[in-house]
Amino acid sequence: MTEQVSTSRCDTPLLQAFVDNRLILVKIAARITGCRSRAEDVVQDAFFRLHSAPQITSSFKAQLSYLFQIVRNLAIDYYRKQALEQKYSGPEEEGLNVVIQGASPEASHINFSTLENIADALTQLPSRTRYAFEMYRLHGVPQKDIAKEMGVSPTLVNFMIRDALVHCRKVSGSRADTLARR
Repeated sequence: MTEQVSTSRCDTPLLQAFVDNRLILVKIAARITGCRSRAEDVVQDAFFRLHSAPQITSSFKAQLSYLFQIVRNLAIDYYRKQALEQKYSGPEEEGLNVVIQGASPEASHINFSTLENIADALTQLPSRTRYAFEMYRLHGVPQKDIAKEMGVSPTLVNFMIRDALVHCRKVSGSRADTLARR
């Protein structure tokens, strides 16, 4: 796919230098942003800023340096903004687990009852399975560290955690069905 670049003349030397060097500016922005389409957005933003900027009367080399610096700064700003957004955003599933302030007493009771059911289900498990599950899910200990501490393979720890989770879901689900039938 070849790109069409306008060969018409711009009304200022700075904008003409911009048009003549657009592909290079996109490459510079792409190195910083990591994406060509984002780089195109950065270069387009630079063009609109230059279009409304006052006239610059300096050498051609100084104008090119000015163009490259504008694109570089805008690309860095774009990259920082994107990094900040990624830092504070997460998968949609995380939003489903957010605690709602001022939840109804009924919802609070259901949540508390569910936690009691899970605690009861954990007491029904073998002690090492319960220990592996609690260390991994509640304390965030990596499975390989749990395996080393218990003297078993990481695969066995993985199976114990999975078995505990399946058991908790089964017990929680069966009690919820019992409550719904009442």
